[in-house]
Amino acid sequence: MPEKKSVIDLYLQKCEGIIGTVSAQKAAIEKAAAWFAESILAGRVVHTFGSGHSRIMVEEMWPRYGSFPGFNPIVELSLTYHNNVVGANGQRQAMFLENVPGLAERILRNFSLSEKDSAFIISSSGSNIVPIEMAELFQQKKIKVVALITKEHSAQSTSKRKDGKKLSDFADLVLDSGAPVGDSMIKIDGLETPVSPGSTVGGIIIVNSIKAELARLLTEAGQPPKVLTAASVVGTEKAKALFESAYDEHARRIAELYRNL
Repeated sequence: MPEKKSVIDLYLQKCEGIIGTVSAQKAAIEKAAAWFAESILAGRVVHTFGSGHSRIMVEEMWPRYGSFPGFNPIVELSLTYHNNVVGANGQRQAMFLENVPGLAERILRNFSLSEKDSAFIISSSGSNIVPIEMAELFQQKKIKVVALITKEHSAQSTSKRKDGKKLSDFADLVLDSGAPVGDSMIKIDGLETPVSPGSTVGGIIIVNSIKAELARLLTEAGQPPKVLTAASVVGTEKAKALFESAYDEHARRIAELYRNL
């Protein structure tokens, strides 16, 4: 009788399946990178947004090691600060606020947008109001929107909007994290509900696939990105210089978002 797989083996196997799902989207990932390259080469930015734990993908894109300027990470603490769980700034409030109509407009009111910009909106369910309205508003400004959702989960989720529309309805391109309905991938004997989500795994792989292709496109266009790089790779002085130059470039790009308000 074959030995029963451990839950760790099962989770890793599920992750291998996610890699396959991402790999099948290569053409779409390349298209997203091409749109983002157009914005960055034009001196503009890619606006990135995610509420809840979708913030993880926003921060993975920029700023962190192996990333580079060209992004406007829109991270609203009221929608993403979960550490307290309960009490002030708790999870209940965040989950409530991500379904408040009009909040997306208040957020974007802070920025001077351009048709040369592009946007990357992340929401596993694609059903919460704020990320949906963010995408809708960007499209109204004729800004290309790339959405990262979990297709199976989104299909089984009910939109919080009265008209029933989801994030995918306001996206020019939709990418799939490859996670299952409900996100969690592992069932434990004797435990009623599954554990161990997969959307972050797929999302991070997609983000860094885009990043790699984007770096290639920028370099080939004669504008190699200033990459945040560890001192263990390039030495202390070079690493410091890269960080300073990358942050300076970010500041210059972000300054453009406030110029014509």
